[in-house]
Amino acid sequence: MDAAFLISAFATLFVVIDPIGITPVFIALSQGASPLQKRAIILRACAIAAALLCLFAFLGEGVLDTIGISMPAFRIAGGLLLFLTAIDMLFERRTKRREDKAEREEDAPDPSVFPMAIPLLAGPGSITTVILLMGEAQGPGGRAAVLGVMFAVLGIALVLLLLSGPIERVLGRIGITVVTRLLGMLLAALSVQFVLDGLTAYGFGAGIAS
Repeated sequence: MDAAFLISAFATLFVVIDPIGITPVFIALSQGASPLQKRAIILRACAIAAALLCLFAFLGEGVLDTIGISMPAFRIAGGLLLFLTAIDMLFERRTKRREDKAEREEDAPDPSVFPMAIPLLAGPGSITTVILLMGEAQGPGGRAAVLGVMFAVLGIALVLLLLSGPIERVLGRIGITVVTRLLGMLLAALSVQFVLDGLTAYGFGAGIAS
């Protein structure tokens, strides 16, 4: 399996799921909960998100074929969607939406399903990314590697959420903002690469090269 592909897959999923950006949202959602309750919320949210992403990883491309959408077209659409996410991260609109959602849901007894699992961990961006990466993977080994990367990113999210209190104290609001913007820059570049790959699959790259 190409190491560069795995690194790119990990970077893309990490940026899209954005465990660092989700951490302060979880802190807002879990105000007043005991440490045991917080741990239960985190475990349920990560388990549900993993199940949903696995479902789309295995069935997503088949659904696209059924409705007549080619993988190159989905790569282009997915790249554009991820680019919009990157713009939101760069200008902090994504963080503000998450905080607003947290305020609206702060009275909910259990935020593990919504909004933690859906859409913060397994949202449109992460679902799109998983489908794209599974479409680019070479053979069963490549698909297994993509799933491994996905579980690794969710594992990092799990650890960061469990350590949300100390992380918030160490990074502070400025630190989280800086990290989020850096990740937004990386996601913008990766999303453009998805669009270019889709155009190349349609032969646009060959036409330009000639």
